[in-house]
Amino acid sequence: MKKNQKSKGLLNIIMGVLAFCFSCAGNSGVSDKSKDNGTDLPTGKAGAHFDYFSYKGMDDFYIENPLPGKDYFYNPVLPGWYSDPSVCTNGEDYFLVTSTFSFFPGVPIFHSKDLVNWKQIGHVLDRPSQLKLDGQRVSQGIFAPAISYNPHNKTYYMVTTNIGGGNFFVKTTDPFGSWSDPIWLPEVPGIDPSFFFDEDGKAYIINNDEPEGPVLYDGHRAIKIQEFDPLTDKTTGPRKMLVNGGARPEDKPIWIEGPHMYKINGQYLLMSAEGGTGPQHSEVIFKGDKPMGEFKSWEENPILTQRHLDPDRPRPVTCAGHADLVQAKNGEWWSVFLACRPIEGKFENLGRETFLMPVNWSEDGYPYMTRGDELIPMIVKKEGLQRDDEVTFGNFEKQDDFNDASLGHQWMLLRGKANDLYSLTANPGFLSLKCAGVNASELKTPAFVSRRMQHHKFESATKLYFEPADDNEAAGLLLFKDETHQYFLSVSKDGNNRKISLERISAKGAEILAAEKLPEGNYPIGLKVVSEGKHYNFYYAFADEDWNQLAENVDARYLSTANSYGFTGTNIGMYATKNPFRKGEIQ
Repeated sequence: MKKNQKSKGLLNIIMGVLAFCFSCAGNSGVSDKSKDNGTDLPTGKAGAHFDYFSYKGMDDFYIENPLPGKDYFYNPVLPGWYSDPSVCTNGEDYFLVTSTFSFFPGVPIFHSKDLVNWKQIGHVLDRPSQLKLDGQRVSQGIFAPAISYNPHNKTYYMVTTNIGGGNFFVKTTDPFGSWSDPIWLPEVPGIDPSFFFDEDGKAYIINNDEPEGPVLYDGHRAIKIQEFDPLTDKTTGPRKMLVNGGARPEDKPIWIEGPHMYKINGQYLLMSAEGGTGPQHSEVIFKGDKPMGEFKSWEENPILTQRHLDPDRPRPVTCAGHADLVQAKNGEWWSVFLACRPIEGKFENLGRETFLMPVNWSEDGYPYMTRGDELIPMIVKKEGLQRDDEVTFGNFEKQDDFNDASLGHQWMLLRGKANDLYSLTANPGFLSLKCAGVNASELKTPAFVSRRMQHHKFESATKLYFEPADDNEAAGLLLFKDETHQYFLSVSKDGNNRKISLERISAKGAEILAAEKLPEGNYPIGLKVVSEGKHYNFYYAFADEDWNQLAENVDARYLSTANSYGFTGTNIGMYATKNPFRKGEIQ
């Protein structure tokens, strides 16, 4: 195990633990301190204390295919479940947002100067007044945020759907700062709204809605438009249906959604996703002469898909669609879109990721990303690019020593801020979690601080100080797909001693896959997960000693969308509870 090099003073630790007034059993006191390299450290009797969290990507593709120069980048440009990407520019800066569903804070916002070197600058929805998620399942919450810049009032807008409340938007003149509280759009039903700001100063909202007339089949939807007044922040005038069903209505296309409108070379283009979020996903384009006029489908649609390709092709990229277009400073057009990277075409735990590709143009003025049997490239060249050393793609290694007073942008919570369940300041240098009376299978806010899995092959580790007070308390690393698909590598109580366990959590409860009784003593315990793509290996260690394997070849498919349901990928992070699902005994 990598040894912790931080200096943790005796006075700070004692005062911090005393101040950390929540505990698993209501006991906020401190007793019997353990020693680590001669420094007093928390006993774990005032919660579960995590010393650090490390993450290291180890995907074979990046190892076997190094980038040939500074003007190349890897796809996906944002790996892990950064789904439903939307991008805008003010002419100099680019801003990108993605969906977060029922995680808090909501809608990460990234900034770039060149479309490739992205840095997360925060979240658009970062306070409870903007984001109500109580009682919503993991794959509900925030769908398909769309970010736009209105040059007429120099204001940025992010419009989206909260499945638990409807459509709304927030706005700001400084995307590096805070955004407004929600302005709701009750007169705009459906999902996936986006703004279009025309050159004449007029504005419109376009979104997925029910068709006019009867719904002819399951998945039959429409794209509608309504004018919007930026002065009053209200819609005005009638709603009009622009597309009924999809690009080829005779084929009964399903789930036309995620629309965006552009004016390019005097022509209005309407672009939408079609075919659902699975392997049949695609992007289609329509052209019209005015925003609320008639739009004609391009006869060469779709403009982006991989659905017709051999599923047994090597390193397949699938489910491509839900795109957005942006013009670079040099006049080139680029597209961001979502796609998946299933292992051998079968399953993945990374969810729908953000890809970046240049846009091509047909002779009759339609944009497209792929034609025929063209593959979505995993390595792309962008002329003039100067790739930073710190990038969001490829294999990378991250470690958080929890020395800051607030969580980094990579960390997420479920459904709320959870300020009463975690602390970074009460015990400086540690992430301290309360053993909450909520578990991660409930539609509430558990003590779970997690980040996205971003590689098929990766290694994550932490060091935990934790003394459970009774048989119900448990803390450790949670691999979380949704409410009923989880693996929990935990420390809990076994008589007068502790035990290390691996549980598979399902709708029926928790099944112990492996467990070991731990020797007596109040020592920190290292926890590690190694993903080999198709399976996970789980390890533990005493203090800074060598790793011991607890379980190997644990099925990774269990946490995949292919085995469950939903729109997210899988997360991994620190978790503590006093209300676990449990059954079985150590054999």
